[in-house]
Amino acid sequence: MSMVALLAGALVAVPGAADGLPGAQRVAVVQPAAESLPVADRVVVLKGERRLQLLRHGQVLRDYKIALGLNPVGHKERSGDFRTPEGSYYLTRRNARSDFFLSIQVSYPNAADARNARRNGWQAGGSIMIHGLPNELKRTPEYYERTDWTDGCIAVSNADMLEIWLLTPDNVPIDIRP
Repeated sequence: MSMVALLAGALVAVPGAADGLPGAQRVAVVQPAAESLPVADRVVVLKGERRLQLLRHGQVLRDYKIALGLNPVGHKERSGDFRTPEGSYYLTRRNARSDFFLSIQVSYPNAADARNARRNGWQAGGSIMIHGLPNELKRTPEYYERTDWTDGCIAVSNADMLEIWLLTPDNVPIDIRP
């Protein structure tokens, strides 16, 4: 077994068990110095194109293929609708110990989303994330590459998630478009 440490953008395997669990890995993530990598000042998700873009000063730094919720068309309105939200949000909280390979929370629901859900007697839902693959795959890797498979999150490959993690600061705006 190995403990995986990410230090200043370099992936280093260190011998030793993590948490004493068979097959477990601990991921330590350190943000690199600002001068070593370009840092995005906006994230744009194009749901119809299944793309996530990192922008800096209006220019695309990186472009990634994504998977969405199982019911990808339309704006998320309530818990359990399997839709990915549409609108303007922020990337707020990072979780290196998620059930998926890293995750960054999207600030859904915003005030308008919460009002709409209340007006209709629904729970707005939450825990919308950008994340990598599940830590324990329940299907073949090909399934995750070709299918919208999340409950409403935005999923990317693990390699892409690592890059997104490193290139986005906390509270960066994210625009999710149809």
